Amino acid sequence: MRIVRLALEEKQVKYDLVEVDVFAKTGVPQEHLTRHPFGRIPAFEHGDFRLYETGAIVRYIDDAFPGCKLQATDPKARARVNQIVGILDAYGYRTLVWDIYVERVVSAREGRQANEEKIAAALPRAAVCLSELTRLSDDCGFLIGNSVTLADLYAAPIFACFMQAPEAVPLLAGCEKLICWWQGFATRDSMSRTRP
Repeated sequence: MRIVRLALEEKQVKYDLVEVDVFAKTGVPQEHLTRHPFGRIPAFEHGDFRLYETGAIVRYIDDAFPGCKLQATDPKARARVNQIVGILDAYGYRTLVWDIYVERVVSAREGRQANEEKIAAALPRAAVCLSELTRLSDDCGFLIGNSVTLADLYAAPIFACFMQAPEAVPLLAGCEKLICWWQGFATRDSMSRTRP
């Protein structure tokens, strides 16, 4: 959900946030299932137009509203942005957030033992993800190009979680471009306005 909020913030679109607890003990609220039949977040409404799935929503926001463009126009840059988004969706989110951050940070916050086997199994995949993000990214202050793109918006919420885990420091050794990117992106107004 934060990816969509970041897109709205970067485009300077005013919006109303309706929070939904899809993990509630009573289950997903019925009214939310009319917006998202799979009971996930985010779901988006613009007038009478409804969407769910982050990729569809952020691309619609970029096309439907004025402001900065979040999708590169150069075919090669656009392909790299889409490649990074794909890596984060397919490999990065699960590995860096659920398998490392949730197990290490959230479990400690909740007073339960971390699943050390799960964390250990995630470390090699995390290293590949971070190595590839570093290799694919530019040296322009953003992951691709010299302005914010969907690649940044997908990566930022993941990094906001992952960087809280002690495993982040050794895993990011040799990933100076990513470290510099995160240090700059973490301070953006859109990040502070979407902080959970």
